[in-house]
Amino acid sequence: MAIVAEQSLSYLLIPMLLKSTTRHVRIYTAEIQKNELIPSEKVLTLDIDPDNEFVWSEEALQKVYRQFDALVESNSGEDLTEYNLRRIGSDLEVFIRDLLQKGELRYNLDSRVQNFSMGLPQLDHPDSQGAYLQP
Repeated sequence: MAIVAEQSLSYLLIPMLLKSTTRHVRIYTAEIQKNELIPSEKVLTLDIDPDNEFVWSEEALQKVYRQFDALVESNSGEDLTEYNLRRIGSDLEVFIRDLLQKGELRYNLDSRVQNFSMGLPQLDHPDSQGAYLQP
């Protein structure tokens, strides 16, 4: 299941579809219409965790959306290039890792992908601070 959010970009002119793809974040200069990506001059589409590697709470998702909004706003006035999209995507990856390390989201052990790409799961026991499960 893909989780999608759209952010308005009224200040940009985009001649074609640009994208940034990281392990857990995909950003497109497009709108979704009838399950198709349609290039857009005014919208970024965010696809979070397309492989369902994590179990997400609504609160954690909202934090990622707010961080995305803040990153887009902080780049207001910059040229929209694949490089700048990759920077936003990379910053979101770091933000997601922080949420995982804080325990605000966790790995989905039923996922088809179990490579623990953001570090091994931590044991949730006071006597095991810093210890990790072995895959």
